[in-house]
Amino acid sequence: MTTATPLTDGRNQRRDRNRDAVVTALLELYREGRLGPSAEEIAARAGISVRSLFRYFEDVDALVRAAIARQQAHLAPLWALDTGPDRPFVERVERFVAARVRLLRGMGEVGRVARTLAVRQPLILAELARIRHTLRTQLAELFAPELDALPAGERRNVLAAGDVVVSWESFDLMHNDQGLPVDDVETAMRGALVRLLGDGRGR
Repeated sequence: MTTATPLTDGRNQRRDRNRDAVVTALLELYREGRLGPSAEEIAARAGISVRSLFRYFEDVDALVRAAIARQQAHLAPLWALDTGPDRPFVERVERFVAARVRLLRGMGEVGRVARTLAVRQPLILAELARIRHTLRTQLAELFAPELDALPAGERRNVLAAGDVVVSWESFDLMHNDQGLPVDDVETAMRGALVRLLGDGRGR
């Protein structure tokens, strides 16, 4: 049986640290609004050479996959809801919107960069599609009592509209373009959901 030598362990640890630094550098550049940072910029931010960069990642797709995984890990604690479909309607709306806004704020500038890059990065496009599906499913499950009471066609339309109301795009438009404080964005989202879904006592 062979065991790693201290030298091998040191090299592996250094490799892991440098890989981690590269992913951190890419996400930092994204958060600063840099849509397509060059290999030179990423390497400089990570404190390594460009040649080393491609020793740690075989190509750009591999680096993007690692960045997606890091972002998912960062956001994972923000996905949970502290309410369920059996709770009162108003409570569900309030807690859902508060949780959704925390998640959308967590996405931050990376959310904008991802949507810009998706047109030319299939990996990012697929990840956005997965996230949107997950968020829509969360909305549908939490408000199933209200949605299931609607005719099929109306249910589809209300769910689609509700999904847009609490989307990253809506948050970005209201907060960053229209200048609404976060509290006002939450108020607007809550009001729109109540109007779409009813007041919990029928429409």
